[in-house]
Amino acid sequence: MSEMIKILCVDDERNVLKALRRLFMDEDDYDIMVAESGEEGLEVLAEEKDVRLVISDYRMPGMTGVEFLEKVYEAWPSTIRIVLSGYADTAAVVEAINLGQIYKFIPKPWNDEELKTAVSTALQHQELQQQNNQLNAELQQTNQQLQEMNEKLEQLVQERTEALEIRNRVLQVSQGVLDVLSTAVFGVDSEGMVVVCNESAQDLFPHGIMGPLGHHRDEVFPDQINELFGQLEAEKNPNLRLELQGVEFFVSIKRMLKPFEQGIVMELIPAEPAGGADG
Repeated sequence: MSEMIKILCVDDERNVLKALRRLFMDEDDYDIMVAESGEEGLEVLAEEKDVRLVISDYRMPGMTGVEFLEKVYEAWPSTIRIVLSGYADTAAVVEAINLGQIYKFIPKPWNDEELKTAVSTALQHQELQQQNNQLNAELQQTNQQLQEMNEKLEQLVQERTEALEIRNRVLQVSQGVLDVLSTAVFGVDSEGMVVVCNESAQDLFPHGIMGPLGHHRDEVFPDQINELFGQLEAEKNPNLRLELQGVEFFVSIKRMLKPFEQGIVMELIPAEPAGGADG
């Protein structure tokens, strides 16, 4: 069952209040409340707090209808406010309407269908406004969440960029260290591709524009070295002596077993010539 729509009718004439009750008695969704003065109407509103629409007479002893509705506007601005008046001098009512404090002015005696239509239209308008406000609030919340996500993403991108810059710097320095070595150093991944080599290694096995890099070891190394890779299964650190370009080298290979660092490192160390120490 949907929540009842509370409507407050305020008039100092009891017969008017009875007429308003009779007018809306067939409306199952309406909960009609009454008050005989502006002061009493404010008390009802303070107690109920969720009255959606107020219908008030214009001329009442003490507090006029416009004064009453102005106070309603100040305390409960979302409440719809309608004025009933049997007088022709409605300048104050028109002024209040222009100020946005009153939704509609209906003269007395009113037309029942006109009043019922005015109330129904006003409530529909209010509901649409509430839905619009809710959608705006949800949109603002979504925009705020998107903004926070963008800020986090920007921060993450910045951190990743800084990390990549550091890693690139480390790689540059690492490559520089390898290049100054007199020994030839190769790195081969788990698929057999040459992924690292220093300048000494490129001189020994020139292979295209980038040297051995990006090529399978079978295409780069002689059979003796490739056979040495096959011996890794049986031996921990297989090695051999090999002559390349008229120089004898001591060839050693080792497997890397750390996570994300699986592969093989090969080092070719020039062998000291016999009697070199006496030279």
